Amino acid sequence: MAAPPDLPDLLLLGLDRAGGAPLLRQLYLELRRAILGGVLPPGARLPATRALAQRLGVARNTVVAAYEQLLAEGFIAGRPGAGSYVSRDLPEGLEARPAPSTATPPIPAPVAAPIPNMAQPGTAPFNTGRTAWDERTARIWRQLTLRRLHTPDPGMLGYGDPQGAHPLRAAIAAYLGAARAVRCTPEQVVITSGAQQAIGLVLRVLLATGDAAWLEDPAYPAVRAAMAAAGARIIPVPVDGQGLVVGAGVAAAPDARLAYVTPSSQYPLGVTLSMARRMELLAWARASGAWVIEDDYDSEFRYAGRPLASLQGVDEGGRVIYIGTFSKVLFPGLRLGYAVLPAELLQPVLAARLLADWHPATLQEGVVTDFLEGGHFAQHLRRMRQRYRIARDALVEALARECGDALSVEPPDQGMKLIARLRPGLADTEVAAAAAARGIIARAVSPMYLSAPPQQGLMLGFTGHEPGALRWAAKSLAACLTKA
Repeated sequence: MAAPPDLPDLLLLGLDRAGGAPLLRQLYLELRRAILGGVLPPGARLPATRALAQRLGVARNTVVAAYEQLLAEGFIAGRPGAGSYVSRDLPEGLEARPAPSTATPPIPAPVAAPIPNMAQPGTAPFNTGRTAWDERTARIWRQLTLRRLHTPDPGMLGYGDPQGAHPLRAAIAAYLGAARAVRCTPEQVVITSGAQQAIGLVLRVLLATGDAAWLEDPAYPAVRAAMAAAGARIIPVPVDGQGLVVGAGVAAAPDARLAYVTPSSQYPLGVTLSMARRMELLAWARASGAWVIEDDYDSEFRYAGRPLASLQGVDEGGRVIYIGTFSKVLFPGLRLGYAVLPAELLQPVLAARLLADWHPATLQEGVVTDFLEGGHFAQHLRRMRQRYRIARDALVEALARECGDALSVEPPDQGMKLIARLRPGLADTEVAAAAAARGIIARAVSPMYLSAPPQQGLMLGFTGHEPGALRWAAKSLAACLTKA
């Protein structure tokens, strides 16, 4: 086993004690950069946390926290106190990367395709995508809106910037850098009418009819429809316990134009893309010149451990397009999403956007900017995480009590929904239909598969629902299972 490396030259110069970034954040980024750059090769042993803390002149808890984040993301193995090593699962040569292409991709004509309505309105139990507000958030939102209306910016009453207002783009870039390790400037951010528009614009720009595109199997039906509308030749890539099976995608279509992934919480299964798979995916994209669309739709709601860094944040080749949304963290009716684009895609995406939508809603942009800059967004997320965790635990307990062995469920560490797997002999489509007759929205999982053997399960949303309503719905669902 390799001896602990001599790290003073590696780290001491990288820690800016006079800067604004926390030392924990700086240390984590320096270690990650060293691993990605090959300075710390696979299998290299890291110094003990106490020794490194003394060498750097920082608190031991700072080093422990940095190691824990790297451990959670799969960069290192072992555990603090028993020796920590750079993971051997990471492929070699991560630092090698070609220069980004400067070619401007064509904008193909759209192809008509039916779009499934995954966002059903209403408050029915288990409906997914629902959010909650408390009185504090509601009060602040009213105050910020009234302030904007009381002293309106003249620009608010006219046409806006197709890319989105610069103050909002700057606030989003700052938030993503701190919370998701996304590396971007405000000039790379494009504000859209929800994540679906952002995905549709990117697909329209990147795909010509017949281009191969990887899609997770099972997949989000609306993205599958959007790919079909763009004329893509969809390549189903199976998903296992580590997320997208990259090797299967390479075997099926090594020259695919792009890959769509939900690495933080795979839709619908909820698994997290392992760090080894992330590195493998990025290596394929760099080598083949492909693009990766990272849909980070609900990463803010993680209930155990630290949130994993974004895929875009570890991409050294500039091949990842990051998609985010406020629909899941504030409310769907806001209709504000965003894309973080590599520079070469900015103008083509803006040109496509102008064909369908001149600019975002200026009043809403202003209110969201104030909400972010005032620190209210982070506080709202903390309160909602606690609220959603209580709802999740209530649902898991109620399903275990009411449904017995008819289904199995594990509490998800992240997200706004859970998957209840049905016992053999039960068809999820039949159970979902019976539940709908009782006023419950339990989405069947099996129709979301493309070519992989479908699993029989139900997707149940728990956010935006009170624990009492979830317990009642679990009891009603149990009656559907006994009759199915």
